Amino acid sequence: MSRQLSSACHFAGGFPMKRPLRTPEEILAYRSLTRILNSKSKDVWSASPSDSVLKALTIMSDKHIGFLVVIEHNKLIGVLSERDCVRRAILSGRPLETITLREIMTAEVITVDISQTFGDCLRLMHQHHIRHLPVMQTGQIVGVISVRDLLREAVAHHEKVIAELERERMTAFTSVV
Repeated sequence: MSRQLSSACHFAGGFPMKRPLRTPEEILAYRSLTRILNSKSKDVWSASPSDSVLKALTIMSDKHIGFLVVIEHNKLIGVLSERDCVRRAILSGRPLETITLREIMTAEVITVDISQTFGDCLRLMHQHHIRHLPVMQTGQIVGVISVRDLLREAVAHHEKVIAELERERMTAFTSVV
């Protein structure tokens, strides 16, 4: 016996699937950065290059963050992580209030454009051994994406996929053929 399949009906293991095709937004690697940023706080915490390391660490502690963008004349000129503070400031032995961010910040900033995807961010972070990416739109910073944000997105995505697979499996076992 042969079955004729229409283009609107797809089968998996002989059972019809409700929604067999996924849009690019539903595939994690192609998920837009806009969608990911919409699920988190819009705050972008920044400091001035003339601020002290002590002031930057105080901001990070107060806001429960580990990364600041360094802005001068409304332009992104550097980034600062807690790791930068430890390795370049604290271990120097100098008083933290005497060290400016300009002295220890990372000036060669890797950024990502708002039009890029989850996969693009993950690739950049891995390639450059970084955990935060400033997100730019028409030359202005609109957010910061972290590896934790990407992990949160991946966990939520996989939970949804597992739930869909479980529903399909239960439908397959309870369907009468």
